[in-house]
Amino acid sequence: MFHEKAMDSGVYTLGLRPLLDQNWQPGSPAIALKNLLLSGKMASNVEAPERWYLALLGFAEHFRTSSPPKIRLCVHCLQAVFQFKPPQRIEARTHLQLGSVLYHHTKNSELARSHLEKAWFISQQVPQFEDVKFEAASILSELFCQQNLVDSAKPLLRKAIQISQQTPYWHCRLLFQLAQLHTLEKDLVSACDLLGVGAEYARVVGSEYTRALFLLSKGMLLLMERKLGEVHPLLTLCGTIVENWQGNPIQKESLRVFFLVLQVTHYLDAGQVKSVKPCLKQLQQCIQTISTLHDDEILPSNPADLFHWLPKEHMCVLVYLVTVMHSMQAGYLEKAQKYTDKALMQLEKLKMLDCSPILSTFQVILLEHIIMCRLVTGHKATALQEISQVCQLCQQSPRLFTNHAAQLHTLLGLYCISVNCMDNAEAQFTTALRLTTHQELWTYIVTNLASVYIREGNRHQELYSLLERINPDHNFPVSSHCLRAAAFYIRGLLSFFQGRYNEAKYVQSLAAECDPSPFCTSSHLPPPLWSCRRFLRETLKMSNAEDLNRLTACSLVLLGHIFYVLGNHRESNNMVVPAMQLASKIPDMSVQLWSSALLKDLNKALGNTMDAHEAAQMHQNFSQQLLQDHIAACSLPEHNLISWTDGPPPVQIQAQNGPTTSLASLL
Repeated sequence: MFHEKAMDSGVYTLGLRPLLDQNWQPGSPAIALKNLLLSGKMASNVEAPERWYLALLGFAEHFRTSSPPKIRLCVHCLQAVFQFKPPQRIEARTHLQLGSVLYHHTKNSELARSHLEKAWFISQQVPQFEDVKFEAASILSELFCQQNLVDSAKPLLRKAIQISQQTPYWHCRLLFQLAQLHTLEKDLVSACDLLGVGAEYARVVGSEYTRALFLLSKGMLLLMERKLGEVHPLLTLCGTIVENWQGNPIQKESLRVFFLVLQVTHYLDAGQVKSVKPCLKQLQQCIQTISTLHDDEILPSNPADLFHWLPKEHMCVLVYLVTVMHSMQAGYLEKAQKYTDKALMQLEKLKMLDCSPILSTFQVILLEHIIMCRLVTGHKATALQEISQVCQLCQQSPRLFTNHAAQLHTLLGLYCISVNCMDNAEAQFTTALRLTTHQELWTYIVTNLASVYIREGNRHQELYSLLERINPDHNFPVSSHCLRAAAFYIRGLLSFFQGRYNEAKYVQSLAAECDPSPFCTSSHLPPPLWSCRRFLRETLKMSNAEDLNRLTACSLVLLGHIFYVLGNHRESNNMVVPAMQLASKIPDMSVQLWSSALLKDLNKALGNTMDAHEAAQMHQNFSQQLLQDHIAACSLPEHNLISWTDGPPPVQIQAQNGPTTSLASLL
């Protein structure tokens, strides 16, 4: 949720360098340490404790920052402090330093916990010792969460929050931390309440910057809860605060990035691909501005301002990510692939120096989107290998797998459709539905599962049950413009497969779909045909309104196919040609294959021999490309992932003899 700016709290840097004389040199640490410890008790009787304490800290820091770090020797140096019977302040700080080093650099969590608990206990008895006290509480609560002892972390943080109200930095930081803990537990109501408390506290202590951070974080959670009635006034308030705040340019621009990311994702969640363009352009300009600013690391005068949302490098990746999301929805797949490549390259560089979990989350989301691009563009083998890569990332992090298991099975379901493994596709989508509580994802899965049942042709009861749950006319489960348009298309597709277009009058009604004038209301059409016409009309109207290019291309080629079957070759050509042009621009391999097959037959029927030959050659080329990719994908050992429907991703994937599916249903 946030990152705190570096502070001289004595944890990550052990608080050493500012305390030492600039000319101090450790010399030979091993010899000096040996001499120091041999004379330690005598020295403690005649010298001020700071001298031996600083020496031991110096050696500990030397070993910690060695390449590679010598953590065992660092720990020995810190443990040696206790031999001198130090005063409480030094004792508490040393326990904190030991706990921090053990927590961050070793697997000895029990010993780390023991030192942190002692630091927390002792520091509460020492007046004006806030940094050590609250740092100990913060790290100890992190350790509790790592050990799945959330019920121990919560009361610890609550007590620390209660006694930190006179220390603005720590009070805000601990509020953020407890809010994040509630968020990880899916208790968004409690998290929002805490963020609201933090926003009011920041206002009282005169920190409009941190107030904006709290409010934007709350807005993010409200978006997750789909409480749009509360989101809109909150974002309006945030926009005013951000524009009026005058402070560090990087902090101001980072607030604008946070604000614009929320706006862009809100539009994309609503499927409003065209409407989001102005906000997305502002976001891209904002991140360019940040990249030119010099981070001088000047600490703000108000301690409550010692926070930032994300490091500059992470924000750059995030902007790439939302750009990929937009390009994917809009059907600009080559652009999506270009920005994915840039983002993944930057992520690889960052992960060599930074182990932040958010980087792996970014990587998984990017891969999820590029996998969908590969499936559309006819690169199934590459998509399958990238699905396997997501599995490997999820194996490294149980929390990552918990958050992305449904998406992973959804991607496998889409892959199964692309290689005509419909039984496996159904199993994958069913598993994904069982794992998700996210309404948009649930609706997306149900829509694709309905397409599987339509293609199978013998699952009428299950199909109608699904369609009733995603009825675009009555109580549609989500507000997404894109998903609602897709629901209309699915109903039109069902009518196509059932042959409910076979009447001459229906040709005339369908002709209105590409007429820019208002749609006619031919009430004399039979009810099934009227419904089918309306579904296709709504699909095209909605997809054109928000530049949903893939849905537009699919609708046009479907209409073209209907007109062709009905013998209206002129109208069919008027549909198929723009469908082909749009599919080539995306590029969508399946729609290109479908369109080229129709163009071949259309031109043959119209007597256009040359055009028919050209279309036949295109169809042959697309067929060969798809066939080769189909064989390559089904021959990969990763193809066996289509059988995985329970538990964590399989660690090893056994190879199989060859493809077991056909291209029979691609047309």
